[in-house]
Amino acid sequence: MSETESTAGQPDQTNITDYDDPNAPWNQAWDQEGGIANWNDDVIKEFRENAGKVGGAYAGADLILLTTTGAKSGKPHTVPLGPCHRDDTMYVSSFIEDKYPAWWYNIKANPQVMIEFRDNTHQGTGKVLEGEDYDEYAAWVLANNPLLADFQSKVDRPIPLVVLTIAAS
Repeated sequence: MSETESTAGQPDQTNITDYDDPNAPWNQAWDQEGGIANWNDDVIKEFRENAGKVGGAYAGADLILLTTTGAKSGKPHTVPLGPCHRDDTMYVSSFIEDKYPAWWYNIKANPQVMIEFRDNTHQGTGKVLEGEDYDEYAAWVLANNPLLADFQSKVDRPIPLVVLTIAAS
């Protein structure tokens, strides 16, 4: 199966261009006890069991698992994210409407991260973009990423932007 091919009954994630698309992963309801945390646990488990391939709302999409160190707890926290790219630079953002995600705060406090992509695991760093770096990068992102531009038009705060760099081996 190609990365843009959908699995039976699942939308092709590359066709989602509107933040409000009901087929978008961030608009899926989770009905498990414990909410999004348990939902993420299932995605993480499936990712690791299938060399980065998952079904459900993320079928056909590239995902990474980003492990950060808790800003307050000091404990590792892993979250599935859809990576974006600007040339050879990987960046991540979030569609959380009312706050910045925990991983953003974790990276701000401790930029050392682990990035899992397909069946490879890499040490790396995350850089929370701020100030002039943020302004330049956000202008590019909003001009070139229709989903993030659509999302930004619907929220009052600036979208979070974090550049991820894989450490040299």
